[in-house]
Amino acid sequence: MSQKLTKTFVESIPYPDSGQTFYRDSDVKGFGLRVGTSSKVYIAEGKVDGKTVRISIGHHGIFTSEQARSEAKNLLGMIARGINPNDISKAKKAKSVTLSEVYQAYLKARNSLKPRTIYDYDRFMKTYFEEWNNKPLAEISKDLIEKKHREIGVRSEAQANLAMRFMRAIFNFALGQYEDSSGNPIIADNPTKRLSQTRAWYRVERRQTVIKAHDLPKWLKSVNNLTKISYGANCESAKDFLLLALFTGLRREEALSLSWDQIDLHAKTLNIPDPKNRQPHTLPLSDFLFDLLNTRFQKNEGKSTYVFPSTGIKGYMNDPRDQMQKVIDDSGVKFTPHDLRRTFITIAESLDISAYALKRLANHKMTNDVTAGYIIGDTERLRDPMQRITNYLLKAMNQSQEQKE
Repeated sequence: MSQKLTKTFVESIPYPDSGQTFYRDSDVKGFGLRVGTSSKVYIAEGKVDGKTVRISIGHHGIFTSEQARSEAKNLLGMIARGINPNDISKAKKAKSVTLSEVYQAYLKARNSLKPRTIYDYDRFMKTYFEEWNNKPLAEISKDLIEKKHREIGVRSEAQANLAMRFMRAIFNFALGQYEDSSGNPIIADNPTKRLSQTRAWYRVERRQTVIKAHDLPKWLKSVNNLTKISYGANCESAKDFLLLALFTGLRREEALSLSWDQIDLHAKTLNIPDPKNRQPHTLPLSDFLFDLLNTRFQKNEGKSTYVFPSTGIKGYMNDPRDQMQKVIDDSGVKFTPHDLRRTFITIAESLDISAYALKRLANHKMTNDVTAGYIIGDTERLRDPMQRITNYLLKAMNQSQEQKE
């Protein structure tokens, strides 16, 4: 439908009940109007490299027909020279996108990230990159990255590396997300490459700390005395959490967030359906662990779905740092929740438990191991290794199952 698009004509056009209707200007080829059920939008249309390109100019009322016609001539002139105005607009928008906007897009795209991972990312954004939140990503240069890495490294070299690995992931996402119509990335390069090119990554040795066998008796005594040396409603839960973490090797969040539907007291098993490595993890309960969890279950009486409940937002207990510090102060044994996991694994290895059983107990992936792919896991086959670890710990603590009862 060709008609000169004047103010009078455009305002006389009725809105369709559904869909869209297009009107072409009779004076300027490529200038037109798109009419929807509630809008009238001026457009410019042409071909670049044999492909139709359509650009929205603006709504009638915001633009007059003559203003829109003048803008259409400019756009059609660019198209005639082989330039796609949409590419320019897209590139301009992409170059102005801020770190905060890219981060939100990243979270939306990575919707399977674990809550703990998101928590760490949010902390990086707030603690280390808050001043960059509203800065266009394209303006975060290699020099800025290098300087920020050094600044964070003054406080913690490990945190500096972690923060920049996070930033590297954000830039890699942006490289694929923000492109022109030809598929070329708007952000040409990942500035965190500077850290590799200049070998600026900090050399952070992996922690090897464990609770030594000769320290276990005084550690256990302080843990069992938590209700005497500490205050607060979580003392009993903190005590059982620390024991559970040591006797299972579970990661901190896996242990803290345990719910009763993950515990099968009849089969004497414990299940982690979605652990860090995404491989469901089932452990048999040793006699010691069965007694610990059965006692908690009896006391719970259906009051909470969690093994270590809390009145907080998550519904389960947060990292009991205060109680842990009381144990450290009382026993003189320094430790972290992950030290308990390392202690469990170290003891298992010292008992000559097979490498495959050890990996299954720790729920470590067996990558690049052809033989492991042929081994069918059976939870019951882990029951004896699990009990052997428990027996060793109890003996090292100068305890026995009977003594504990």
